Amino acid sequence: MPRSAFWTLTFLCLGLLGCSRSDFDELPDNPFAPGVDIRKENTQPLEAGHRLMAAGEYQLAYESFTLAAVDEGLTPEILSSLGSANLGLGRLGQAEELLRAAVKKQPDWPESLNNLGVVLMERQKFAEAEQFLRRAVALDNGESDAIRENLRVALAKLDATDHSEPQETQPYNLVQRGGGSYLLRRTP
Repeated sequence: MPRSAFWTLTFLCLGLLGCSRSDFDELPDNPFAPGVDIRKENTQPLEAGHRLMAAGEYQLAYESFTLAAVDEGLTPEILSSLGSANLGLGRLGQAEELLRAAVKKQPDWPESLNNLGVVLMERQKFAEAEQFLRRAVALDNGESDAIRENLRVALAKLDATDHSEPQETQPYNLVQRGGGSYLLRRTP
């Protein structure tokens, strides 16, 4: 390599090293990924899982809830969240098992009672679903529209006498701690 080409390349490299990251951020069509703000707190896996559930990303939510279980243990909230994610994924047996465990650990929590009632309705266990949903409405003092609607659907299905006609598909409402809710539609 000739000497002049070496020095030209050296000055070019030094000039590029002198450019700061903020110089690239000012470009309107920035081809670089955004930087990491190390001053900001990390999103907790449980919170991220609830956001993913609300977005309908049940597999990612399940993985996030699993990470939360590693950090916090199998608390009733995490068991209920894992069960709700499994319900969204169509894993009814696993969802029922996890939600029953959550209800056993915290029997006075209306959200997990509601979600267990939804799983039981999906599994065609309407009488048992109605019992759990009645308890959920009583513990919630009837304040949650989603829980009341699920109870109404369970009662309608329980009272249906002609099982030969296909029933209209009803959306179910999963409820999370803190007042948020997820709408879960049955798939054919």
